[in-house]
Amino acid sequence: MDTTRLLVVDDEESIRDLLAIGLGHRGFEVKTAANAAEALEIVSTFAPHAAIVDVMMPGEDGFQLTRRLRQDPNLYIVMLTARDAVSDRVQGLDDGADDYVVKPFDFDELVARINAGLRRIQKDAPPLWTFQEVTMDDVSHRVTVAGEAVQLTAKEYELLRYLLLNPGRVLSKTQILQHVWGYDFPGDDNLVEVHISSLRDKIGDRQKTVIQTVRGFGYRLGD
Repeated sequence: MDTTRLLVVDDEESIRDLLAIGLGHRGFEVKTAANAAEALEIVSTFAPHAAIVDVMMPGEDGFQLTRRLRQDPNLYIVMLTARDAVSDRVQGLDDGADDYVVKPFDFDELVARINAGLRRIQKDAPPLWTFQEVTMDDVSHRVTVAGEAVQLTAKEYELLRYLLLNPGRVLSKTQILQHVWGYDFPGDDNLVEVHISSLRDKIGDRQKTVIQTVRGFGYRLGD
């Protein structure tokens, strides 16, 4: 795996700084966010392998954020909180967290939990997916075209993965919206078109032979 990318979301600056410095020294590439909105903006371009999410934050709390982050099944999520009630731990796990750590926490234990969780994900992850010159490694979240790395946003990555999982199948814009943005996402067709166009540009699909448009129906990975 490439350097493990880790997102820390906590409204306490001291906690963010402590984790960023400590995890950076352990070899992680770390980005931090003070709230859910900042976290989601970072996720769209950073594509983290793991996230540490504080429960108690102003605005959208850690439970709500975790439900949104859980759209990526390969993201390892650790909830971090000062509350030790069983009901809180149960809610966090039900909302999609993989683990739950109570403040004050032991830093070495936190790192061990993250590493163990990532090993389980890697073990269970599917093999490389390849179509023509496009290759996706769903463990490292790395996409290459003819051996050259391509930087995708989180949604572009999810869109490409959905197409790779359904080669030759025509996917409607509604299906794509539901799968990539979530079943309750009130999106529109233009959102799909914009992301398809951007994805084509990044993978060099200028002739639209990799991602084909099936007029009146949707898109499919080429024959």
